[in-house]
Amino acid sequence: MYALTKKIDWILVTAVFFLIGISVLALYGFSIAAPERTFDPFSRQLLFIAIGIAAFLFFTFMDYGVLRSYSTVLYFAMVSILLLTAVFGTTVRGTSGWIGVGAFHVQPVEFAKVVLIIFLAHFITKKRSELGEALAMGGSLVFTMIIIVMVLAQPDVGSAAVLGSIWGGMIILSGVRKRYIAGLLIGIAIAASIGWFFLEDYQKARLHSFVEPTRDPRGDSYNVIQSMIAVGSGGFFGKGVGHGSQSQLHFLPERHTDFIFASIAEETGIVGIVVLLGLFLVVLYRMKRIANAAQDNFGFFLVAGTMVMLFAHMMINIGMNMGLVPVTGIPLPLISYGGSSFLSTCIALGIIMSVYRRRRTILRAHMTESY
Repeated sequence: MYALTKKIDWILVTAVFFLIGISVLALYGFSIAAPERTFDPFSRQLLFIAIGIAAFLFFTFMDYGVLRSYSTVLYFAMVSILLLTAVFGTTVRGTSGWIGVGAFHVQPVEFAKVVLIIFLAHFITKKRSELGEALAMGGSLVFTMIIIVMVLAQPDVGSAAVLGSIWGGMIILSGVRKRYIAGLLIGIAIAASIGWFFLEDYQKARLHSFVEPTRDPRGDSYNVIQSMIAVGSGGFFGKGVGHGSQSQLHFLPERHTDFIFASIAEETGIVGIVVLLGLFLVVLYRMKRIANAAQDNFGFFLVAGTMVMLFAHMMINIGMNMGLVPVTGIPLPLISYGGSSFLSTCIALGIIMSVYRRRRTILRAHMTESY
């Protein structure tokens, strides 16, 4: 038993459970403030947490090397699911990226992020030596763009941005030469410029409201203005759980999902936000340590890709809550209400723990293995 527990990164696990605790506390505050509501995110999230913990344990004790053999199958299976979602998907909050399963809705793109990490980890590890740096980079981009295009068709710009970040982050961490990174940045700038002409009217309105929040305070800018008010009104210690005026009186939209960071800031203040961000930093730091200790490049890229995914989610969600980036509907990992996001994050964390269990005893300062 002692040998078994030694193979668990308890610092990472503890930080994750504290983050889940913050989420549960925030959702509980919404429930006690409005007990008469038929929709209870607190009770539902407890069910998602139970399923997520089971998934985390399953992948923790599974040999992550098995994923290498099934990476291509997983990729094309996910592409098929995204195609089915495009045809038969249910529209929720303007995005047709959901599949109804009984009383619940599953969002396949959340699992597509994890599948893309697995696929790219294998592809980059194997194809760089076979095809060379440039061709491997181009090939991985093509496979990534197939998924991104299907996600943009839903349309889900936020998730598309995260998928693109996963690819870009993993490519940079693979050690490509600087001229390729420069080309990547130029390509992103060109794609963003061209992409403007393909955005829906409401998406362009969100960008306009981001640049000039006061232009339509009761329309397109309403969400971000209310979120900024909630964040700013929390003060140092906050108003107390269940006592946030912006969130509890429903001025703040999507308080349990997209804007839960603003709800937490209002109710717990600067102290709560420092604790929240500190826990996320602990999680990212432990992931970095695990990546450097991975026994092979496939394990390194699995952890590195997950680090990029979580960091992108954090930056986009917290940024839009504070008016620093346009509103895109990206959840805050382990905090926002939602089964798909929580379960996919637990699966990714379980894979990371599997890498940790089979780690090297000496940390790698850099990824120096030959491909």
